[in-house]
Amino acid sequence: MKNHHHFSSHPHGEHAGSHEGDFHTHAGHGSHGRGEHRHHGGHGGHRRGGRRRGEVRIAVLLLLSEESMHGYQLMQTISERTDGVWAPSPGAIYPTLSQLEDEGLVVIDSTAGRKQVSLTDAGQAYVEEHREHWENPLVTSEGPSLRDLMHSLGEAVKQVGRTGTQAQREAAAKELTEVRRRLYLLLAE
Repeated sequence: MKNHHHFSSHPHGEHAGSHEGDFHTHAGHGSHGRGEHRHHGGHGGHRRGGRRRGEVRIAVLLLLSEESMHGYQLMQTISERTDGVWAPSPGAIYPTLSQLEDEGLVVIDSTAGRKQVSLTDAGQAYVEEHREHWENPLVTSEGPSLRDLMHSLGEAVKQVGRTGTQAQREAAAKELTEVRRRLYLLLAE
């Protein structure tokens, strides 16, 4: 027999059913999960990075329709699929899982030591019924892959570190410091 377990909704004991933990799938409606940043104003509200409310719920359901996962694996997979642009926190994932369990869409099994989350038959049917109406939050917009560029830069830095002279390493450090400063300035614009 499987052991079913509710995730703790918040480290301070707040209930998953509070206004922050409720999620709705109607376009543009619903509340933010913990760990998502909310910008006020305009219809539908957006989180940092252009994420709309309810996207944690949709992302979790879509990923679980592919395979069972545990909470940390869900967070890692979302980050990987969005090239690191979106990395929801445990405060967004775990209340969502609790809510989905309360709705009977997922089952949380803790028999193997980790709390493995799977869609129920009702959850799978729900995903299939709604999938075509959802905008997939795991698809990043077109543009440069910052993750690939960062990896390429990291390889160049390693090469300079391994084979460069002291003067070349110092010049590389100066360049990296300047690039970091300019990147933060981009965010300030």
